[in-house]
Amino acid sequence: MQLADGRWGAFEIKLGAGLVDEGAAALLRFRDAIDTGKSGEPAVLGVIAGTGFGYVRPDGIAVIPAGALAP
Repeated sequence: MQLADGRWGAFEIKLGAGLVDEGAAALLRFRDAIDTGKSGEPAVLGVIAGTGFGYVRPDGIAVIPAGALAP
């Protein structure tokens, strides 16, 4: 996702709570593979999970339960 001011973020959707680590690892690989000199650093990296609680992992990845998203 990219906002009009150029800030951007990436999200991985994982329906099983046990897959959050897998989603976070994919996001970190993605972040490391892009040229942040051209795109800038991501404002947010997040795993959208089917269930569970929202929190920020020690690696900076936000875990967002699907129920917390607005319709």
